[in-house]
Amino acid sequence: MSIRIGIAGIAGRMGRLLAEEVEAAGAMLAGGLRRGEDPAALFAASDVVIDFTHAGTAEAHAAAAMTAGKPLVLGSSGLSAAQEAAVAAAAGTVPIVYAANFATGVNLVLAMAERMAAALPATQYDAEILEMHHRQKVDAPSGTAVALGRAVARGRGTTLEEAGRESGRDGHCGARGTGTIGFAALRGGQVVGEHSLIFAAGAEQIILTHRSFDRRAYATGAVRAALWLQGRAPGLYDMQHVLGMI
Repeated sequence: MSIRIGIAGIAGRMGRLLAEEVEAAGAMLAGGLRRGEDPAALFAASDVVIDFTHAGTAEAHAAAAMTAGKPLVLGSSGLSAAQEAAVAAAAGTVPIVYAANFATGVNLVLAMAERMAAALPATQYDAEILEMHHRQKVDAPSGTAVALGRAVARGRGTTLEEAGRESGRDGHCGARGTGTIGFAALRGGQVVGEHSLIFAAGAEQIILTHRSFDRRAYATGAVRAALWLQGRAPGLYDMQHVLGMI
């Protein structure tokens, strides 16, 4: 019997791509969830649910996964600390893959970002993250940009909160703080996603860039994560676990 995959937000742009990728993977589409519908029925009918809706539904969907005892793939961005804590709590009962980005290339970039940050002293190399997305995106900086910042902080042996974030510079805002991690967000047109991590020193500059041209890369990765979750122990995983990088 093939795995039954449910899709929260099936009527949206990503939801339609996910449905296509479920079929391409040889899995069964268990059904879909539309805005305002109760998630309980979808979780009951599915072996695993993929959620690419929005931050406001993350807690309810994590709770539904926990109640139904079903794995969850969560790709919504812009979660608050409280929402992330709720997802982590649910992962104590069911396995959850929660990732800022499901594209294979982005996860390789995240791994490289951490290694580069470990090798480049924060006192000499300023880290700046520049991202651009389509004009409809509601959160900034993007989840992937924040994940890059966290990867840099880990490489430096600290956290993003401890290192300090600099963003939205305007006017006489003072000199850049040493060791802080900078963010700049651009919005316009229908850009799928572009992220650049810049390490800038006095004598050299290194730029690591990833560009997404098709959202299907996210859908393919999410379905891969859903298949990987089968038989996993409860826990909070990310795409680097799915890719065998951790």
